[in-house]
Amino acid sequence: MIRILQFGEGNFLRTFVDAYFDTLNREGGHYAVDIVKPIPLGNLDAFRRQDNRYHIVLRGVENGQPVEKVHPIEVIDRVLDPFADEEGFFALTEDPELTLIVSNTTEAGITFCDSDPADGFAQVTYPAKLTRLLYRRYTAGLPGVYLLPVELIENNADELYRCVDRYITLWGLPEAFRQWNNTQCVYCNTLVDRIVSGRPRDEETAAHLQELIGAPDELVSVGEPFGLWVVENKGDIARYLPTGMHNIEVVLTDDIGYYKKRKVRVLNGSHTNLVAAGLWLGCETVYDCMVHPRLSAFLEATLQEEIIPFVSADTKATGAFASDVKERFLNPYLNHQLTGIALNSISKWRARDLCSFADYYRTHGCSPTHLTVGFAYLMAVYTSVRRQGDGFVAALPTREIPLQDDPAYLGYFADGGSITGFMQKAEVFGEDLTAYEGFAATVEQQVAAIREGSVLV
Repeated sequence: MIRILQFGEGNFLRTFVDAYFDTLNREGGHYAVDIVKPIPLGNLDAFRRQDNRYHIVLRGVENGQPVEKVHPIEVIDRVLDPFADEEGFFALTEDPELTLIVSNTTEAGITFCDSDPADGFAQVTYPAKLTRLLYRRYTAGLPGVYLLPVELIENNADELYRCVDRYITLWGLPEAFRQWNNTQCVYCNTLVDRIVSGRPRDEETAAHLQELIGAPDELVSVGEPFGLWVVENKGDIARYLPTGMHNIEVVLTDDIGYYKKRKVRVLNGSHTNLVAAGLWLGCETVYDCMVHPRLSAFLEATLQEEIIPFVSADTKATGAFASDVKERFLNPYLNHQLTGIALNSISKWRARDLCSFADYYRTHGCSPTHLTVGFAYLMAVYTSVRRQGDGFVAALPTREIPLQDDPAYLGYFADGGSITGFMQKAEVFGEDLTAYEGFAATVEQQVAAIREGSVLV
């Protein structure tokens, strides 16, 4: 038996990681998942009422056709509230079959706090709890484990390792334990990709899913058919994580950076470049944009001409991923609101689109047409902002929307700041965008045209 200790009982892990291990069991594997609750809030009563069984429903588009597939999940063996049973939690680590530790404690979960006491629990960080758990396993004379964090931070396992190592120093734990952690525990960076919307909130959808499942299910979770788990190929991880399609696709690689770059630029970058134009033209969801002839053509041109060529030399593989992305964007079940994606758009544009913009400029000596238009629509939205109470709203042609970003950015535009002046702020973009010849002047002209009613996509 390969036993997995899972920090987190939320929808994503249950619709992604647990679906994978459950599928492996149905294919003849021997896996069991033990879930521990990472924070004091919430309870595990639904798991107990349902004997740790539940369903996921994958809803989306495959080969151009809408699909809804029900998958019963039966891989969970035990669920534990460590805040009610601390000793039971630490005892889990003494199970000789424990092989993998998976976590999803949010992006803020992998952090170090130098005030965490060695005997603390409820108020200490996840890495602090993990350090104590690993120390318990070490003192029991057991071998190390594989650590597979799925938190959405850069080099998540490397960061988790650094936190654990710092707690070893902070608490004065034996150097022999540090050596055990260094040599016997394997920290694998990961990248995950599946959109999970969880349990439906509207009664109509909930009733529809209950009819599909054939019974009530308090733990039902909805996700998209696409699923990708990229894991750094270290140690003997291949013995425990079969690659290929097992509800989700698992890839073991020595170059996780390529997959990260591909996802950030193709999926996230195309999202971000599309959102402001979609909002300005009256769309509410990503699906609305994809069925809008001009916006869908704009997305396609951006991908083909300005993003895909600069991800890697293997443009065929990147193009295939882009095709999957477009099919995912066409998923009518996701209801992916543009206002939600627009959150913190300035930092998103810097992280997701400036890299492709800069690569294109260096290659061709001029600004990319479609990324420039996308940025112009973004500036059109931000220059439409005004204060409303403690927040900000943007006045679009069809409606007003709340806009959430760094208050300094929004306040700059609400107070009449210029586009070119904002583009010069290296503290915002990491560089002066006006250094790209003609970029600022083009954006100023395009924003003026957008405000006069021109459609630039």
